[in-house]
Amino acid sequence: MITLHHLNFSRSSRVLWLLEELGLKYNLVKYERNERFRAPPELAKVHPLGKAPVIQDGDLILAESAVILNYINAKYGEGRLAPAPGTREHDLHEEWLQYVESSAAFPIMLKLIGGMTGGLTEGLDRFTGPSISKTLDYVAAGVGQGPYLLGEIFSLADIQFSYLLEMAAHGGLLAKYPALTTYLEQLKSRPAFVRAVEIGGPMTPPKA
Repeated sequence: MITLHHLNFSRSSRVLWLLEELGLKYNLVKYERNERFRAPPELAKVHPLGKAPVIQDGDLILAESAVILNYINAKYGEGRLAPAPGTREHDLHEEWLQYVESSAAFPIMLKLIGGMTGGLTEGLDRFTGPSISKTLDYVAAGVGQGPYLLGEIFSLADIQFSYLLEMAAHGGLLAKYPALTTYLEQLKSRPAFVRAVEIGGPMTPPKA
C-alpha cells in the first residue's frame, strides 16, 4: 500500500487528490510547517530533500509531483488519467504535465515568494511580469473552451496545474484571467478534490 508523506499547504495535495480520484487505499502521514513556513526536519528522514510530496511503495521512495502522478496512474490506475503511450495525445499531455514545474512555476512562485518575504522589488516585478503574462496566456489558450486541458478528458495534467493556479489565484494573479478562474473552480468542484481538502487541508494558507 502506498504511503503518502503529506505536508500542509504544499504540492503533496496533488497526490492526495489523485489517490482519492482513483479510489485507492493508502496510508497518510501528515506534517505541519513550522513558524517560518518550512517543512519540519522529520521529512528529511524520509527523503534527503526534506520536501513534499514523497511516497513510499514497498521499498521504493519517490519524490517530485509529475513522477509520482505518472507512477500511481500507471501502476494502480490502469493509466486511465493519461492518453495511451505512443499516441500524439500522450506526448502533448506529457508536455503539459512537465511544463507546470519545469517552466511555468518559476516566475509565478518567484513573485509570490518575493511578496511573502518582503523581497518584492521593482526590478523583480519587471523580470517576472512578462513571464507570468506569457505563462498564464499560454495556459488559458491551452484550456480553451475546456473544461479541461484535454477538452472533456480529465487528466493528470489538470491535477498538476491545480496547485500552481491556486497559488496564482491566492496571490491575485488570475484577476485578468476569468477563463483560468473558471478552469480552477471546475477542478476544485470534483468530488475527489473536495475529499482531499477535507483530509489534508487546503493547498494554500489563509490570507493574512
